[in-house]
Amino acid sequence: MELWGRMLWALLSGPGRRGSTRGWAFSSWQPQPPLAGLSSAIELVSHWTGVFEKRGIPEARESSEYIVAHVLGAKTFQSLRPALWTQPLTSQQLQCIRELSSRRLQRMPVQYILGEWDFQGLSLRMVPPVFIPRPETEELVEWVLEEVAQRSHAVGSPGSPLILEVGCGSGAISLSLLSQLPQSRVIAVDKREAAISLTHENAQSYEDPAALDGGEEGMDIITHILALAPRLLKDSGIFLEVDPRHPELVSSWLQSRPDLYLNLVAVRRDFCGRPRFLHIRRSGP
Repeated sequence: MELWGRMLWALLSGPGRRGSTRGWAFSSWQPQPPLAGLSSAIELVSHWTGVFEKRGIPEARESSEYIVAHVLGAKTFQSLRPALWTQPLTSQQLQCIRELSSRRLQRMPVQYILGEWDFQGLSLRMVPPVFIPRPETEELVEWVLEEVAQRSHAVGSPGSPLILEVGCGSGAISLSLLSQLPQSRVIAVDKREAAISLTHENAQSYEDPAALDGGEEGMDIITHILALAPRLLKDSGIFLEVDPRHPELVSSWLQSRPDLYLNLVAVRRDFCGRPRFLHIRRSGP
């Protein structure tokens, strides 16, 4: 299973050719009443961090901080006014924190619990099974913006790039590009498989599994898009966000298909140093 829902999208410049919430299952666990004297934000973060750690919940402290901050009306715990860290919470706020924390104990992603997530300065609505935008994807957007800026400078005018995003998920890429390139035109498409029945066995899979399935080697969607690309591309080419093992596979596949006239011209690493982003351009008719 490989990431594909955020994997592929083609940047086409110049004129020319070119979700609803689903149910999920919960276990029989019920949140326990708060401990006596537990009333401030700092105390609640510490308490729920311990509970999450005991239950093996990933990013225990970050999860508890996000939940408490959200209930107090902030994006992050660090952005709260210091006075709010020790100020007693109301009974309603305490109840809300218990309810949201109980969802985290079911391993629901924090993004779905909060119902929103920031991406490139935009606040996006998050509901299952919409694919949650990853931090790495923001680097892909930055690369595209660099390319557009360089091309605009070269031709002497900003132009009106036409962008096709394949596997748009939440629409994070398209929306962020539109916000920073208001002169552009964007088409966003997504892959939707048959409805998935979430049972007790697969209830932890909140994101659409179809958004994570790229075939045996994770190359199915990549090769399908590349095969269609020569009929669609104009100047700027295709930008891909892929699994770190894919650059070599993509390069080999392109070499085996010289009839496509596509070249892998650049590979970029993500903030963890892994080869994550590819730029492919058309080199022939």
